[in-house]
Amino acid sequence: MKNVLFYIFIIFFLVFYSGCLRETDGLTLKKGVLMVGIEIGYPPMEYYDDNGNPAGFDISLANAIGEKLDLKIEFIDTAWDGIFAGVDAKRYDCIISSVTITPERIINYNVSKPYIQNTLAIVLPRNSRRRVSSPSDLGGLGVAFQEATTSEYIMADLAKEGLRFTPYAYDKVMYCFDELRLGRVDAIMTDIVVAYEYLARSDFYEIVWQGGKEEFGIIIKKDNNNLFNAVNNAISELLEDGTMLKFSEEHFNGMDLVSALKR
Repeated sequence: MKNVLFYIFIIFFLVFYSGCLRETDGLTLKKGVLMVGIEIGYPPMEYYDDNGNPAGFDISLANAIGEKLDLKIEFIDTAWDGIFAGVDAKRYDCIISSVTITPERIINYNVSKPYIQNTLAIVLPRNSRRRVSSPSDLGGLGVAFQEATTSEYIMADLAKEGLRFTPYAYDKVMYCFDELRLGRVDAIMTDIVVAYEYLARSDFYEIVWQGGKEEFGIIIKKDNNNLFNAVNNAISELLEDGTMLKFSEEHFNGMDLVSALKR
């Protein structure tokens, strides 16, 4: 009898366990939870509010996607220079952290449809004696940027083309603006959504150049097509129902950086 009960228990366990696998396999690592890798230190996209809670456009977006997919959201605050390694190692399901869509990232990951339009920008102190109207004018200057971002990549490309400047790479974009205010660097290369945020906070800064259009997307492991399709559907619905526009106006001082992405 004990053997019969034992085998019944094993069969029940296997059936139950396999059902859990079918429910979570190919969607999320943890049942009922979407674990999101994010670098919380990039206002207005992601930052901690005065109460120590995650806030910003990407936070709102992640929570809205969670509601669409009936999943709880768990944020994993991760240093930017290790954020892609984290999704590779299955520490979280996806990255929602102001990731610019690039050909290389499309090759290596499932990259969602875009959810924000962005450009790079050069920021100087207002009324600076420096005359900068394009990246080529940064020669001889100290230029700050966040490391391992498209800002660093464009500065590296300019260096290869012969532009001579002093690079200052920081692990947080906020340090770039601190250093500019303190006079330790001459200019910043950064995302324009970030530049707008700092201009809204202080009249010390000025945008002197904007680059071509870029777009942000959500990063998912290459083999996770189920989550990839579900996230894309959620983004489309949030664009169509006006939720994304509401987030844009809320976090970008009334600006619409999303409507052009309806397609």
